[in-house]
Amino acid sequence: MKKLVFALSVLMLAILVLTACGAKTTTTGAGTGTAGMPDLKGKTITVAVENAYPPFNSIDEATGKGVGWDYDTTIEICKRLNCVPEFKQAAWDGIFPAMQAGEYDMLADGVTFKIGRAWAVDFSIPYTVVAQQLVVNTNDTHSLDDFVADVNLKIGVQIGTTNYIAATEFFPGKQIQTYSDFGAAVLALLAGDIDGVVLDDTAAFGFMQANLGKLKVAGVIKTGDLLSFVFPPNSDLVGPVNAALRAMHDDGTLAHLNSTWNLASPGATELE
Repeated sequence: MKKLVFALSVLMLAILVLTACGAKTTTTGAGTGTAGMPDLKGKTITVAVENAYPPFNSIDEATGKGVGWDYDTTIEICKRLNCVPEFKQAAWDGIFPAMQAGEYDMLADGVTFKIGRAWAVDFSIPYTVVAQQLVVNTNDTHSLDDFVADVNLKIGVQIGTTNYIAATEFFPGKQIQTYSDFGAAVLALLAGDIDGVVLDDTAAFGFMQANLGKLKVAGVIKTGDLLSFVFPPNSDLVGPVNAALRAMHDDGTLAHLNSTWNLASPGATELE
């Protein structure tokens, strides 16, 4: 029931935002975005990313350029809306006050929709659903119950995330080690400074791919979190971005991008 109420809250929020923003946009003509889509008239959109959260965003060591689902999807959205994405690297710590203050037009960083956050910033409709997992070194033999019971087993997570909340709820009484980003937490795990890291299943896959043969999933601790783009309060971008996401869902583009980067595509089952 909680999952139903949560998901319906996301849906109702999206409907209200679309209703409020729909009248502010115009449709494109030939050669400017996609016909029938809101036309942002070539506007530059500043998009905050961490560049430390694969497969959503990271820096390709070979090229020095940002890559990931956030880049590909935001570029596709802007193609449809006739806008230009300008990606800005930003630290997670303090990103919500920055978004609330309008320092960026949009945040693309695998952000979980939370009712409390929705009082401070605006969200798009969700683009994927994730589960929280505990990732350990491949030679680790401890079970999830072991991690709950053994105070000596250390768990790390990125500070200020829903992953941290999930970790404190699943491992009550355990002191959780916090890091500035998940890359630092994973490095600590690989070095043996901690015994496990709690993060989204999509990000877990990304870090395991980047460290082949070194990491594994010990188990799932929470399911059903919906991820969305984030905007400053009362942003006039929410409606256009939602329109583009709906069109990408309907024509299969979103499913293709999600499959390419190992994200799940949300559907009617998330409302059940």
